[in-house]
Amino acid sequence: MLQNIFFGKVPVENVYSFLYFTKFGITQKLIHELKYKKEQNIGVFLGRRMCYEIERLKLFKEIDIVLPVPLHKKKLKLRGYNQVSKFGGVLSNYLQVPYIINVLKRVSKNESQTLKRRFERFSNADSKFHISDLEYLQNKHVLLIDDVITTGATLVSCCEELLKVKNIKISICTIAYTEIG
Repeated sequence: MLQNIFFGKVPVENVYSFLYFTKFGITQKLIHELKYKKEQNIGVFLGRRMCYEIERLKLFKEIDIVLPVPLHKKKLKLRGYNQVSKFGGVLSNYLQVPYIINVLKRVSKNESQTLKRRFERFSNADSKFHISDLEYLQNKHVLLIDDVITTGATLVSCCEELLKVKNIKISICTIAYTEIG
């Protein structure tokens, strides 16, 4: 089902999220605490839970690198951390692969997309990403991670940049997914 978000836009090997995000639901509260209240221990907890799901469903067996969707350096400085850092660290330890934060970079900053509708998100998705070392990712299967999939616009934008790398495979793992109107 989640793979359909990317169908016809970018080729992805596998897509998985294990929580469903609803307005005013427990998942929204968890993500909000993780993202804005510096509760990074939630990322560790959710990463451990995700590892259980990865094992149970036999996912992501051939991953070489875990890459987070990067924050713009101004947002990173303001927040102090990327909300998926601890989550990604747990996944990389479990998968026994490197967690790399400095190869994929965000080079333009968009305002928050949380209150935007589907069309606005895609028209705003030209937030640019840049790969600092194409050769490092060559012939690799990367696991791109983020907190929530809505339209997939940000992840598509990241994938488009990653697809500049020769012989790359991309899988996507997020904490949660939602549908927007």
